[in-house]
Amino acid sequence: MSAPEEQGRRRRIPRRVRTRRRRERWIRRALAAVLALIMLLCGAVVVAYLLTGVPEPHPETVSQSTVFLDADGEYLGRRGPVDRQDVPLSEVPRHVQDAVIAAENRSFRTDSGISPSAVVRAAVSTLSGGARQGGSTITQQYVKNALLSPEQSLSRKAREALIAVKLDRTRSKDSILEGYLNTVYFGRGAAGIESAARNYFGVDAKDLTLAQGAALAAIINLPSYYERAGADAKVTATLEKRWSWVLDGMRTSGTITAKERLAAAFPAFRFYPPGNTDGQRQYLIDAAATEAADRLGITADQLARGGYTVRTTFDLAAQQATAEQVRGAPAARKGTRLHTAVVALVPGDGAVRVLYGGADYARQPFNDAVNGAVEAGTALDPFRAVRFTGPLAALSRTAAPSPLRLASAYAATVAGGTYAKPYTVAKITRGGRTSYTARPDTRRVVASVQAQMLTKYTGAAGAVGHFSGGAGSGPGARTLWQTTSGGRLSVTVALFAEYPAAGKRPARPAHLPDTAPYLAAGLTESVSSKTLEVPPAGLP
Repeated sequence: MSAPEEQGRRRRIPRRVRTRRRRERWIRRALAAVLALIMLLCGAVVVAYLLTGVPEPHPETVSQSTVFLDADGEYLGRRGPVDRQDVPLSEVPRHVQDAVIAAENRSFRTDSGISPSAVVRAAVSTLSGGARQGGSTITQQYVKNALLSPEQSLSRKAREALIAVKLDRTRSKDSILEGYLNTVYFGRGAAGIESAARNYFGVDAKDLTLAQGAALAAIINLPSYYERAGADAKVTATLEKRWSWVLDGMRTSGTITAKERLAAAFPAFRFYPPGNTDGQRQYLIDAAATEAADRLGITADQLARGGYTVRTTFDLAAQQATAEQVRGAPAARKGTRLHTAVVALVPGDGAVRVLYGGADYARQPFNDAVNGAVEAGTALDPFRAVRFTGPLAALSRTAAPSPLRLASAYAATVAGGTYAKPYTVAKITRGGRTSYTARPDTRRVVASVQAQMLTKYTGAAGAVGHFSGGAGSGPGARTLWQTTSGGRLSVTVALFAEYPAAGKRPARPAHLPDTAPYLAAGLTESVSSKTLEVPPAGLP
């Protein structure tokens, strides 16, 4: 076709048709470009997914603390860098699991590990310099908290999403939920559901009620704010609204019945911050931690980071009652300091119920009951006519025994001459498995005939006996020992006074106040009456 013919043909095609055809060509090219870009991005995502591995949890998220309990299961305290203890999902009630899902990610059981809308929203916010966006799935939160750094960049958010998807495809939902519940922060210094249950309600995770579980689930959203629940009226009221929202979500999803929802009552919280009771508890934890590490054959640091639960032999109520009585006693003589040591043992067994070694651990970490060398004086008179063997062989030649050692000797006399090595750890568990169970370590240290001689001072075996002694007498007394023993408990009190060290002048003995005998008598009576009758060893 000649050029004039071609031009004529074009003139015959309307201009609007030509314009439409050009637009269609550009649209097709644009769509092809977009499709190519999408395919390229999809390919890049697939490659990135294949190259992305699931990292190991950060050391701080797997580090656990070791928890110490008294003989009745009351919380004493912990040792370790983080207040966290792992528990298997089987020990977390199903209603607690469902409450967390209702609060944080209601599609958790069915989603792919990510929320696309949340990912896009967070990306837009990051690119625009906006505020941090929430809405992540439970899987994403676990990845963020336990596997990645807290950095808020677009690349880190993308990696979080990839790992979350891979985690969801390679691990069960229960495994992911267990990891999340053991690492999520609940406030009050508590990481994980077990320490949260203890800090907020004083129970183990397995004992959380529906109402308590819903409250903990509600706290996850703003833990540093809600941790004051129970102590701050405004915070408590705000949390109660979110608690109701969590329960309503559980009712809507069918995980609780209408009757259960109606019966749920907002729970009471342990007061926060806690009272200043560390002054006594730390003495007990020190003694039990040393013994526990020795029983397990590990270092103190390994114990602290090991996630153990150490059930001790102590009776916290009796320990605190002892501290209160000492605190209310008349002051020492002017310029002197009064020291008090109290040891309560189970005769014939060795379980230590009370170990009072000082008024305040923060001011005096040295434990007078365990390590103090107290002038014995006449306190050893009952033992001079007999010959001890074994661990007590050298006792009668010791001028200044520790209160714990002398207490064990008096406990042996009331047990008919059978010495029981004092112990403070009854049971050690980790992850639901028993690592150690105490067995009384006993041996006869006095012959039967000589044991009968001791009853002249201490009373018959199984009966109540009483002895008082010390160094010095009357107004010049420097130390005072008092022991009251029975078949159930042997209580030894040691009182001594000193002029505190000043400058280059060392501490030196001082006279006891005239009220010392009354304090000693009151302490032995108080401890004997308040100590619980708890099985000393092999606790269930």
